[in-house]
Amino acid sequence: MVTQIDEQEAIQKILQDSRTVAVVGLSSNPERPSYDVARYLQQHGYRIIPVNPNETEVLGEHAYPDLRSIPEPVDVVDIFRRPEAVPPIVEEAIQIGAKAVWMQKGVRNEEAAERARRAGLLVVMDHCMMAEAKRLIAAGFLPDSKP
Repeated sequence: MVTQIDEQEAIQKILQDSRTVAVVGLSSNPERPSYDVARYLQQHGYRIIPVNPNETEVLGEHAYPDLRSIPEPVDVVDIFRRPEAVPPIVEEAIQIGAKAVWMQKGVRNEEAAERARRAGLLVVMDHCMMAEAKRLIAAGFLPDSKP
């Protein structure tokens, strides 16, 4: 049986323990929320890996068409896609050995979340990774930048 922790614990654990964040749906358009979030995370010491078949590079990082194409370990998969697009992304996250999946604000898919939990991944749904990092930094739970 998988031990489950509550979502706030998962948020803190992910943001404290993760170094590499694959951002699925990351756009090179600075007007898009995915760009803003990824830039903030990058500026605070996280390694960002863009995942978008329509991009070649975002924020100075090589973009990959899917999670399976990433040639290095990924700690957390941050998802900027519609809820119905989440299940195959979660399957890829499990296949590549990610430790967590994070569905951004407005994104919830209970079935995919349960599949991820059964596979041992931490899950966060309907929360902005940037907003949560800012909150934890302000509360003193996270340093202002990671090593």
